[in-house]
Amino acid sequence: MSAVFKIEIAGENSLILYFDKPVNDEVSAKVQQVQWLIRQEMSNDIIDLIPSYTSILVVFNLYKIDHQQITKKLQKLLINLPVINNIQGALIELPVYYASESGPDLAAIAQYKDLTIEQIITLHQQQEYHVYAIGFAPGFAYLGEIDERIAMPRLSTPRMKVPKGAVAIADRQTAVYPSTSPGGWNIIGLCPTEMFNANKTPVMPVQVGDRVKFKAISKDEFFALGGVLGAAYD
Repeated sequence: MSAVFKIEIAGENSLILYFDKPVNDEVSAKVQQVQWLIRQEMSNDIIDLIPSYTSILVVFNLYKIDHQQITKKLQKLLINLPVINNIQGALIELPVYYASESGPDLAAIAQYKDLTIEQIITLHQQQEYHVYAIGFAPGFAYLGEIDERIAMPRLSTPRMKVPKGAVAIADRQTAVYPSTSPGGWNIIGLCPTEMFNANKTPVMPVQVGDRVKFKAISKDEFFALGGVLGAAYD
């Protein structure tokens, strides 16, 4: 089983598949491939699959299969996993209103990195980001990797309130806050696109394996797309 080096019990009806390499685009593509393969070949046994950077949580139906049986099925399924190259998910464009009023940390990043605010915006837009994982809140997609010239550590004191749609940087990752929440990432703009809605199908505009590009928009365009200003950054 070359693609996965370890299978561990994660709960009474779950296992985790751990991949044998550090996170990168190749491993992310492998995670995407294995997730698809499990869904196709083991749908009767599986309740849910939750992918992350280098792992997949497999939640199974305990009334149909046990840990030992599903482990054997997974090993058999993955032992001859074909080599894949250049698997790419969908390319999603997310609009961003970059400005001091929407990105309260832009000036601090510019000073810390000895860049202009315009350079920060340009560098953030020019990358094509990979969706490596979705978590700490529904719709919070971890995107990487940003240009190292604008990589920033998390804030020493997290904000108690970050508004929905805040576009942020932490280390070599970027993300859009799907809802108002506490947060310690550096805020550089606001995105009017809804990142999670349980009443829509699909519930999120991105999934693990997709690619994301950010596109700067004007204040008027931001409002026209449903964006809201004036939310406090506590």
